[in-house]
Amino acid sequence: MLPDIGLPDYDRDSTSKFEDYGFQILEDLIPLYRMAYDLDKYRLLSKEAKARLKWFDYYAKHPNASRTCRYFGISRKTFHKWAKLYDPENLWSLEDRKRTPLNFRKPELTQPEEQRIIALRKQHIAWGKEKLSIIYSNLYREKISAWKIYRVIKKYKLYYNPVKTAKIARKRAKSQKRKRIAELKKKKRSGFLICLDAVELRYDNLKRFIFTGIDHYSKIAFARMYKNANSRNAADFLNRLMYLVDGNIENIQTDNGSEFEKYFERARRIFNLSRYYSRPHTPKDNPVNERFNGTLQYEFVKLGNFNPDCPKFNRDLTKWLIEYNFVRPHETLGYQTPIKFHNSSNVLPMYPTRTCIA
Repeated sequence: MLPDIGLPDYDRDSTSKFEDYGFQILEDLIPLYRMAYDLDKYRLLSKEAKARLKWFDYYAKHPNASRTCRYFGISRKTFHKWAKLYDPENLWSLEDRKRTPLNFRKPELTQPEEQRIIALRKQHIAWGKEKLSIIYSNLYREKISAWKIYRVIKKYKLYYNPVKTAKIARKRAKSQKRKRIAELKKKKRSGFLICLDAVELRYDNLKRFIFTGIDHYSKIAFARMYKNANSRNAADFLNRLMYLVDGNIENIQTDNGSEFEKYFERARRIFNLSRYYSRPHTPKDNPVNERFNGTLQYEFVKLGNFNPDCPKFNRDLTKWLIEYNFVRPHETLGYQTPIKFHNSSNVLPMYPTRTCIA
């Protein structure tokens, strides 16, 4: 009787015909089937397991653990760890194991303790967990941690202001999903990262806002003034910027301001740009743009060039940007101009003309 490995059943006559032609079921078909099975199993292995399999294939040809470790750049400890787990008949033995603990710590909180905490919290709704911990110890002559009190408050939602607490929780959850600029490994090429910001200008009772953008590598800068710092104007600025550089932008950096949400975020998704956020109250996360904002105000706005009329101001600003990008040497670029440093003859030399578009 054939071993049960998923092969179809053959009657005795069919089997004898195969054997008459020199094809042995047990000696030929089963090894071929097992080989096909092993190949398919290898295909389904993870990338890490395939790499480990190469270690032991090499070790089979060169039975020297030190030599194998040097060849693959791994430690002897790692090699011997997987050598104990490796089963040549079961390639899945090279897959990573789950690292989740089998047993989790459970809160050591009894029912009477929970009821006492609920009563105390309701009686002193505005007091924090540390204060309630002390009151609990004084009343019941036993210590209880502030962490246990917090668990009960969270479980039964015993908050002083539930609406405000829920809003803060949503805000925190949203901020945790944001990719921070510290996570990005910056590359030395133009268009890899464009840093964006908004500058507020005040003149008597008037407010005007300048959206600025600068290439982190080449220091080519862009700017435009608007009456309001809202997401519509931020989206308009991004559209102009993308047109200006013919879409040659990979990543953008912004702060956490509301002007870079809603319509700006929609535009960012349409252009399929990766976005990174500066950390709150951390100007050093965007030093290139902060430096440009200072230069813009010091070398242009404060020299009598402010005008509340946006079209007029933007025309003058365009002339200054031409000078900034094409004429003004930059110390950080080895006293080259940004355009010369960029060394492009395709899109960017058209930039001054395009910025004149209203």
